[in-house]
Amino acid sequence: MAERSPLPSQLVVRATATTPVGAVRAAGRLRASHGLPASPLRVLDSYAAVYLLAGSGRYADANGTRTALAPGDLLLLFPGLGHTYGPQPGQTWSELYLLFDGPVFDLWRSTGLLDPARPARRLAPVDRWAAAFERVFVELQRTGTGAALSTVCALLTVLADAEPTAPPEDAQADHWWLSRASALLDADIRREQPLEAIAARLSMSYDGFRKRFRRLAGVAPARYRTQRSIDRACELLAEGELTGRQIAAALGFNDEFHFSRRFRQLTGSTPSQFRSALPSLPHRATVVSGRTDGPAVPDGRQPPHRR
Repeated sequence: MAERSPLPSQLVVRATATTPVGAVRAAGRLRASHGLPASPLRVLDSYAAVYLLAGSGRYADANGTRTALAPGDLLLLFPGLGHTYGPQPGQTWSELYLLFDGPVFDLWRSTGLLDPARPARRLAPVDRWAAAFERVFVELQRTGTGAALSTVCALLTVLADAEPTAPPEDAQADHWWLSRASALLDADIRREQPLEAIAARLSMSYDGFRKRFRRLAGVAPARYRTQRSIDRACELLAEGELTGRQIAAALGFNDEFHFSRRFRQLTGSTPSQFRSALPSLPHRATVVSGRTDGPAVPDGRQPPHRR
């Protein structure tokens, strides 16, 4: 049986059904996440996949792997391997995540299809790949004979499609560029700089900047920047210290009405509806504010740190 949260924009699904080959244990969407602390390194007992929707940051693990992360990066986490990841200091990001385990995933690891030496993969455009992962979410909510196996097969299909095909040098250049562009947009959460000025900082025309960003991130830079403002608004609403009017002013909206209208367009609820729904959601910090040590284990608790 699967459990779904009451907030459509903050989806959490957990399942208890398993199969002889493995299982997808949980899936969720985190908005305005702060990621993990730099230390101690967290160790999971299962595999996890984290797909970055917005924001930029970094990943590091006990093997010495260090990599920058940008929207459209898929981060694979491995059981027994200490790791940390998260956005730039003082910022947040949005992500989809899945927790899974079982013999079929161990087999993929033993053959190198899942490789701790290359934990990050570039999957763009974001909207296409987000939809692919969300189809796994849909499978996870099914019940009945074969539902758990169908979910495993759906995830394996996405992971197989995620095998890199672009030349490494091209992918690396695109990754660096998108990480830089995302960081510039994230730093302007009040939307005070003209996008033409941000394009100029990347030595590009606005049209070239817009087209390249949309190709790599799956969304136009203007919408991306607005989405990051709304992500920050979700975080402030969850903290409960500011009124809607104060949040609107802090994030550079014309007024509270403008803020409420844009918030509803992007989340499906008004700020007041979003805030009033928070107390009804178990493990509020894990699901909404992103103040968490990462994806929750299936019963909602965080996995213990192992030394």
